[in-house]
Amino acid sequence: MDPATWTFLILAVAIVAFVSGRVPLAVVSLGVALALWATGVLTLNESLAGFGDPTVLFIASLFVVSESLDATGVTAWLGQQVVTRAGRGRVRLTVVIGAMAAVLAAFISINGAVAALLPVVVVVAVRAGIVPSKLLIPLAFAASAGSLLTLTGTPVNIVVSEAAAAAGGREFGFFEFALVGVPLVVLTISVVALGGERLLPSRSPEHFGDVPDPNEHAQTLRASYDVDLDTGVVFSAKEGVAEVLVAPRSRLIGRTVSAGMTTRDEDLVILAVRRGDDDGPNASRGTGVTGSLVLQAGDAVLVQGPWAALTRYAQSPDVIAVTPPQSLQRAVPLGRGAKRALVILALMVVLLATGLVPPAVAGLLAAGAIVLTGVLTIPQTYRAISWTTVILIAGMVPLSDAFISTGAAGRVADVVLGIIGSSSPQLALLVLCLLTMVLGQFISNVATVLIVTPIAVATAQSLDLSVLPFMMALTVAGAAAFLTPVATPANLMVLQPGGYRFGDYWRLGIPLMIGYLLVAVLYVPVVWPF
Repeated sequence: MDPATWTFLILAVAIVAFVSGRVPLAVVSLGVALALWATGVLTLNESLAGFGDPTVLFIASLFVVSESLDATGVTAWLGQQVVTRAGRGRVRLTVVIGAMAAVLAAFISINGAVAALLPVVVVVAVRAGIVPSKLLIPLAFAASAGSLLTLTGTPVNIVVSEAAAAAGGREFGFFEFALVGVPLVVLTISVVALGGERLLPSRSPEHFGDVPDPNEHAQTLRASYDVDLDTGVVFSAKEGVAEVLVAPRSRLIGRTVSAGMTTRDEDLVILAVRRGDDDGPNASRGTGVTGSLVLQAGDAVLVQGPWAALTRYAQSPDVIAVTPPQSLQRAVPLGRGAKRALVILALMVVLLATGLVPPAVAGLLAAGAIVLTGVLTIPQTYRAISWTTVILIAGMVPLSDAFISTGAAGRVADVVLGIIGSSSPQLALLVLCLLTMVLGQFISNVATVLIVTPIAVATAQSLDLSVLPFMMALTVAGAAAFLTPVATPANLMVLQPGGYRFGDYWRLGIPLMIGYLLVAVLYVPVVWPF
């Protein structure tokens, strides 16, 4: 077979693997890269070039920036502001939550925005007497719309911007996406707010891991240990409280401890000790420094101190953390390092908006500054990066290149042009957007746009048109992944907390997709002419 045919075959197998869900995304992506080399479509260097692509490095750095905002309590603070100002009405709650999700997604990614707001949205819904299923799909959809506000809102924006420049056009400005993003955010929030009552199910959520609330956690500890805990004091930007259990075969077994003592390793203050429900002679409820306990496996100890020391103590093999200190620290609004994280984010946005340095350089500088200023540690930065996403993009970039170099994209463009003729650029845009929307319901929107981009470029060049409206339309179509829970990670994140089923998404998704399609085909060419 010729290289173009091999390219089509590899693409078909990849789509089947993506849709089946039986093969991890990273494995499919790596398989694509290796298959392009094995079939002779690309050389080994070409098939693995995606791992050194500036776009991939930029996207990896954004995960670090997002983690810095989450770990320092910036997202917790923003989420708290939504909760306190939203009120109890469903429509008003939806509008406020949707607006906050859109703004967060524009700067810290779709997944980061949904992850930050998911627990507080559920709590607010329950307190307002609204089932969470009425608010969680709107949360995910609004976050997807918000990704169209800035260059860094989603990897798709970066991909199409780079592709536009490579095809002879220009890169899109950092806030240029807002020209289409703002109308789409307004459209999305309006549809989910007005149509959510009738188009979304009323179901009780399944159990999921809540991000702990400092106030509620302090109340629980007060009741368990019979000690006075001032939430504003024990959970602050500098210090916190952690509950740990003495591990089996711990070095602490046999030691006598009491409230008021300090730990040997991290010099943490022991607030209370207890033996659970055991009321034996050594049991203590932490009522004062006179009460003591000879530690044995399973005993609970409540300790207070700096967050870094608490984290190290909780990771010791001698104890088992009941609630990891890192999760509690994230729940403290504007905690340690928040100001540094915000300053670094602002400087990165300035570099991207002014174009003083390439996007990859701006992102890497921001990630480096986050580590050097102590906002995150090296291990935290490694854990922050979604390696599945990075590998997915790196593996699919060569397939996109192969579509161009083998002439496969030209063949598809010829078929499209043969069907629609050359008299209507809007019709060509319509076909390409429909193709993107259909594929995007089952496979990653990043992978979908990477596949359709070379076809769109070839179509624009065949019609002797500007590539800019085609690239921006693909961004809009790629964001319209609303019909299935597997369309985006954000859709999947709200599935269990909302008690949703697979078929619950399309009712609200279809009117949104129609709106996105009209914007892509009719509005985009007005702002970015053919």
